[in-house]
Amino acid sequence: MSTEQMKAADERFCEKALNQQNLAEFDRFFGPTLVDHALPPNVPPTLEGRKLFITGFFAAFPDIQVHIDDLLAEGDKLVTRWSATGTHRGEMMGIPPTGKSVTVTGIAIDRFENGQSVEHWEVFDQMGLMQQLGVVPAP
Repeated sequence: MSTEQMKAADERFCEKALNQQNLAEFDRFFGPTLVDHALPPNVPPTLEGRKLFITGFFAAFPDIQVHIDDLLAEGDKLVTRWSATGTHRGEMMGIPPTGKSVTVTGIAIDRFENGQSVEHWEVFDQMGLMQQLGVVPAP
């Protein structure tokens, strides 16, 4: 898979899987043997674990919109710097809905084999999210 094909796959994933909340797109982007290094404890580091995790975010932020800010590819790796906006309308990790609008940023790295991501790493500004929700005081 070329670097341009990886970028195109990520753009499609962002639009279809995340912004349109189409879980079938997760099966298209991620391989069945996905190892997900970014999931919280007690969530299986698999494709099913990734779907479980994102379903919770979709429930908490039903209007979530993810935007690709930067997209870099080299060899078999793709790096995505992203930002997301949404309104907290459902429970998330025990936090009741606040009705607050939030903006979160993060970076994801995917390693591709045979046209699909087979390894995924991701970090996002969880502290900033908690501050925007009023769970953690801002500095």
